[in-house]
Amino acid sequence: MADELATNFGYLFEDSLIQEITKIGVSKAYKAESTIIDRGDYITSMPLLLSGAIKILREDEKGEELVLYYLEKGDTCAMTLSCCMGQTKSKIRAVAETDIELIMLPKEKMTAWLSSYKSWQSFILQSYHNRVEELLVAVDTIAFLKMDERLFKYLKDKAMVTHNDVLQVTHKQISDDLHTSRVVISRLLKKLENESKIVLHRNSIKILEL
Repeated sequence: MADELATNFGYLFEDSLIQEITKIGVSKAYKAESTIIDRGDYITSMPLLLSGAIKILREDEKGEELVLYYLEKGDTCAMTLSCCMGQTKSKIRAVAETDIELIMLPKEKMTAWLSSYKSWQSFILQSYHNRVEELLVAVDTIAFLKMDERLFKYLKDKAMVTHNDVLQVTHKQISDDLHTSRVVISRLLKKLENESKIVLHRNSIKILEL
């Protein structure tokens, strides 16, 4: 764990903070599509992502979802930080986009380190800033982009976080993530293929423009 921490966070954190994280952090691994945090959960620890990607979704009372943003290695989740500090239930669902490895840190240390380590304070503030920026992009995407533009942005974002221009994903999975119908997604995917932006295969999509 120490080596992975140093690789992903060594440029951010002091050696003494890396040592503390190594001592108290709990290593966890999840397979792709596993739920890490569910809506309504009380959160008692915060994640530091060592490898892979996590999808953050907003879910309504009917169980319908919308993708807000992705987390990659070296990230943490601002929603988790907020729930830890406020001792409130989670309003989001976090799902492993790929196989992931992360370190869970107790919430007590999260606040204590704000005064003990300037690098930790900077990391937390920057994480909040990054997540707010991503939420604004998500709002802009929904408000101002046509559905075909939203779909293509979604595919490109997914390809970038998985580091693979061939996506193993079904039309149903895409429609769930974008909160629309499978029929609409199938029609728009065909349109994108006709525009030479993607190539459709059975249960996979190759992105031609990144």
